[in-house]
Amino acid sequence: MLYTVSKYFIPRPIAFSTRALSVSATCRNTDKTYTVSLPESSFKMYKADAPDLNVQVTQQQLLHMFTKMTTVRRMEMTADNLYKARKIRGFCHLSTGQEAVPVGMEEAITHKDQIITAYRCHGFTYIRGAPLKGIFAELMGRRDGLSKGKGGSMHIFGPSFFGGHGIVGAQVPLGAGLAFANKYLDNKAATFTLYGDGAANQGQVFEAFNMAKLWDLPCVFVCENNKYGMGTSDKRSSASIDYYTRGDYIPGIRVNGMDVLAVYRASQWAKEWVTSGKGPLVMEVKTYRYSGHSMSDPGTTYRSREEIQHMRSSADAITGLKHLMIDLGAATEEELKAIDKECHKVVDDAAKEADASPEPDISSFWTDVYIEGSEPDYLRGRIPSETHHYR
Repeated sequence: MLYTVSKYFIPRPIAFSTRALSVSATCRNTDKTYTVSLPESSFKMYKADAPDLNVQVTQQQLLHMFTKMTTVRRMEMTADNLYKARKIRGFCHLSTGQEAVPVGMEEAITHKDQIITAYRCHGFTYIRGAPLKGIFAELMGRRDGLSKGKGGSMHIFGPSFFGGHGIVGAQVPLGAGLAFANKYLDNKAATFTLYGDGAANQGQVFEAFNMAKLWDLPCVFVCENNKYGMGTSDKRSSASIDYYTRGDYIPGIRVNGMDVLAVYRASQWAKEWVTSGKGPLVMEVKTYRYSGHSMSDPGTTYRSREEIQHMRSSADAITGLKHLMIDLGAATEEELKAIDKECHKVVDDAAKEADASPEPDISSFWTDVYIEGSEPDYLRGRIPSETHHYR
């Protein structure tokens, strides 16, 4: 049977955790396959034919994507509360509203494929397989953090996940380098290199495009366009906001990033494209963040509260998937509420465990600067008297 999902996901104008989420135990133990027809507006193409709009998806995949998106949403809301409680310090960039991007992408790839992104990275870290406790501990600067409490919000790494980078656009050439390594080693793997619309005008982005096309690297350059680079709208910062066409000689695709199934289908198609020897792609994912740019930004000085509420009520990815699953018969509202409750508990428990982790010992500040055995004789601290001697 063919199902149409346009009413759930088109905005109107204006796994690895501290304990397993028991999805199969919460819902009926079946794995029916559905064919879902995406609306034609899901994709817009540049120098390439569009992916098939009919998406094959199982009940378990739908449950998995709903669970992951709900977990990421709760994780970011918990991080917001921890920051306001002064348990997280420094920069902290939340992705509330953008959950369909990492979840849909992850559903289409394997751990042989790689992801690298900028500083709005918590969701990608979790989706790639990092434990929630390790993420929260890193945000709070604790010893059990994924970077031992030294990296904080912007510098987190996980399995086949290469960060978490704080310098705007700097991860894009690194992603091209990862793709080069895959081609050099003859690995049939794709590298998804993400950057925001605020980084789309960086010179190093276009330098990476050029090298990737010269060598036909298996790299998907993903512009995660949430409409605002810090407090500046894309229309005010860019002469062209058709970011999927910015590769010029590189084909592109624009995707509805508020529809997890559209992101899933586009990521499947993109992976097949780059791993079949056709060269790189530029994929623009149009999404929306409900929060400000960072915790220091209320997010309402350059856009109205009405705009944010409109997006929440008309285009929310989790709500859209929830209604689709109920209409398909893949889950009942009660079953999805039970999953939501379980996700809340898992995230809250992980945050409590992370909060109990001790801060790093001061002696560890001198480790992980150099590869062991390659250190210089000494390394200066903030002042000469803090100089540390390795030998």
